[in-house]
Amino acid sequence: MNQHRLLERFAAGDSDAIRVVYDAYSRPVFSLALHALGDRGLAEEAMQDTFVKAWKAAERYDAERPFGPWIYSIARRVAVDVYRRERRHRGHGTLSDNDVMALPDHFERLWETWEIRVAIGELSVDDQFALEAAHYRSLTAQEAADEIGVPVGTMKSRLSRAHQKLAGRLGHLDEETA
Repeated sequence: MNQHRLLERFAAGDSDAIRVVYDAYSRPVFSLALHALGDRGLAEEAMQDTFVKAWKAAERYDAERPFGPWIYSIARRVAVDVYRRERRHRGHGTLSDNDVMALPDHFERLWETWEIRVAIGELSVDDQFALEAAHYRSLTAQEAADEIGVPVGTMKSRLSRAHQKLAGRLGHLDEETA
């Protein structure tokens, strides 16, 4: 099933789509919560609460927009709520309006890294190879083409196509940092 159709079904409250979305996003949401909260139990609680809130808000999700930033924003708010609740319960008093937890920078970078990995994983094997050859192994287009026996123009086209697909899939990351 394509991603857009899945997200449309999620927005409509389809329980099978919700299950698929949970399977796809629960690990990264848990990882983000763990990094923010530093406690596995609290992270599990935050992850579950994130998906309950997402499920309840599914009809407000716009399937035309990337899902990751939407679920991420819910996870971030949930992590802050869990942090505040735990702080109150552990005897640190009530929090003032100015006493808001700032999630560490690595929380943001971890999410972006995960988004990039997912986007690369959605590319064809040929496009993934082109990216890996150019960016991880620092091969020239000619060297990469020679390695797999295709014309250099084909390798350049694959690399260009991969960059275009990633730019379309990850454009929201640029918008978030602006």
